[in-house]
Amino acid sequence: MEIDLYKYENELYEKGIKYIGGVDEVGRGPLIGPVVTACVVLPKDFVLEGLNDSKKLSEKKRNIYYEYIKEHAIACEVDMCSPDEIDEFNIYKATQIAMKRAIDKVREKVNLEHVLIDAMPLDLDIDSTSIIKGDAKSISIAAASVIAKVTRDNMMYELDKKYPQYGFASHKGYPTKKHIEAINKYGLIDGYRKTYGPVKEIIEKV
Repeated sequence: MEIDLYKYENELYEKGIKYIGGVDEVGRGPLIGPVVTACVVLPKDFVLEGLNDSKKLSEKKRNIYYEYIKEHAIACEVDMCSPDEIDEFNIYKATQIAMKRAIDKVREKVNLEHVLIDAMPLDLDIDSTSIIKGDAKSISIAAASVIAKVTRDNMMYELDKKYPQYGFASHKGYPTKKHIEAINKYGLIDGYRKTYGPVKEIIEKV
């Protein structure tokens, strides 16, 4: 059965709500770098065939969609929490903080009336709906997923240029076998999350 990606948005439009923000995150699992969040407000007539969860799209398609969303969105903002903040607050709280930061940026530009969030509940002073697997059920969240994913992947490509021996371009910071082997061989560089298991173990060995 095909999921109606416009269901949540259309229900809100019917209530007279105009500015709906879709919010998603990328990067809760990696050992290095920030958790990145995006908040996107799309126009009511926005159509982009094939847009759904960014992880299911090819990288080439994701990049094309990224540019299209940036060009056509009413508002599109990205924010993040640093590795140090993740270590300080834990990844769950850090993700919530980063989401609120992205939402606040959008609110500086438009009168945001409702927020659709992928899975995670947020304590906001505007109405919101948390949707499990929202990036595959809401066009706004799907768009935010693409923006956050491409933004973070590009950060990993830049890191790969500086430290090619770690293989960031392929694993994007996730704890693959090759990544763990690289850390054990070359040590830790700035940006690793010190409270994450594999990194913590290496720190404790030193």
